[in-house]
Amino acid sequence: MSRHPGTRVPPLLELKDVVRAYGDQVVLDGVNLRLHPGECVCLIGENGSGKSTLLRVAVGRDTPGEGSVLFDGRPLDEDSPEVRARVSSAMDAGAFYPDLTVREHLRLVTLSHGMGAAAEDAVERVLAAHRLTARADHLPSALSSGQRQALLLAVAFVRPHDLLVLDEPEQRLDEGARRRLAELIATHRDAGTAVLMASHHRVLNEAADRVVDLGAGAEAEAGQGR
Repeated sequence: MSRHPGTRVPPLLELKDVVRAYGDQVVLDGVNLRLHPGECVCLIGENGSGKSTLLRVAVGRDTPGEGSVLFDGRPLDEDSPEVRARVSSAMDAGAFYPDLTVREHLRLVTLSHGMGAAAEDAVERVLAAHRLTARADHLPSALSSGQRQALLLAVAFVRPHDLLVLDEPEQRLDEGARRRLAELIATHRDAGTAVLMASHHRVLNEAADRVVDLGAGAEAEAGQGR
């Protein structure tokens, strides 16, 4: 069951009757989804079912042809300072600065989000959580593909956020890293973060409060609980 059944807590993110098509191909057809603070929802579905499209719509990178997307009760605007401050995502292959080390990337993110004196401790914690401490002074080009994925996730986790959006975050990670990622997601959720992710990996599915099958259509929102 969801951890929020019957509560009066308003959703942090709400998609209402969202339709998105590319030419004649309808990818999202009247999708409805509510995500509350402290809740994790995992999207599943075959390739082409619209998982990545829904995630892009959810963070404002894509615009639905019909329907609406609300963040904290207001229309979602990716360029809004509030949305930029409160929404963090790891959705695309990392496009890192070639001349910045792993630690410098994380410092840049924390300082740009106003973490000030808390930045250094946050950087060290996320380096340890993603097993990047030994690689902290390496450039991205010196990392393995799994380590670059870990850096992409570290960048998303290190900054303040109320909504965390992850697109198949388990890619290129080994089984141990996937289990640690599931634990980290659960920790952030339990601290009040709303998490929306797409994944077919069993360990991450089990970390979710609800699993939504986009292949089942818009009425799949009820999902299945843990």
